[in-house]
Amino acid sequence: MMIEVRALDVRFGSVHAVRDVSFAVAAGESFGLVGESGSGKSTVLRTLAGLAADWTGYMAMDGQPLGRRRSRAFFRRVQMVFQDPYGSLHPRQTVDRILAEPLAVHGIPDGESRIRRALEEVALPRAVRFRYPHQLSGGQRQRVAIARALIADPTVLLLDEPTSALDVSVQAEVLNLLADLRAARQLTCILVSHNLAVVAHLCGRLAVMQGGRIVETLETAALRAGKAQHPHTRELVALSRDLEE
Repeated sequence: MMIEVRALDVRFGSVHAVRDVSFAVAAGESFGLVGESGSGKSTVLRTLAGLAADWTGYMAMDGQPLGRRRSRAFFRRVQMVFQDPYGSLHPRQTVDRILAEPLAVHGIPDGESRIRRALEEVALPRAVRFRYPHQLSGGQRQRVAIARALIADPTVLLLDEPTSALDVSVQAEVLNLLADLRAARQLTCILVSHNLAVVAHLCGRLAVMQGGRIVETLETAALRAGKAQHPHTRELVALSRDLEE
């Protein structure tokens, strides 16, 4: 397994945000965590990414147990795309600088060709390279964030509501881009979303969270076939606009 999580508990002071969460994701698989706001899904993702320190349980990446401190090699191998593309990009850095920074941090050569290729991969014109985030549309900013996450050639991509801050007209474009990139690079992905249709578009398997716990895990095909068992999963299905492929 590429990712293993067992009996994960996360606390923020007196708040018990995640309770006894366990799941596993195979190499090259795309796995979804879905639930309403406050269900704990983003906390699981951030803890796996090394952004939350107060946790207990077991987490491993490619068979190697993860501690509270992560190595530079981990942060090259595991990258994250956040919900708000404007907030996650430095407002005073050009796209060129934003993309060059992870290359410098990890000592990766051939920056010029890598930056050009990264922009091409996310279908951004060359003219975008020397613009600032505020000069781009929301969809373009998220494409830059995706390019930054992928420029160091990670094997695991963590996606925290990557389309929820975008206009509806742009969401499908970004989802299709992510699906294409995942397939081309054979990435292992975990996608967090409150929207079942988004998860069903990208993931073959998903876990439904409520109150910090996983209440049901099932294949996307079973979800589409109406085989959800837990009442909360069925509620989310009813709220979802479209589960069709």
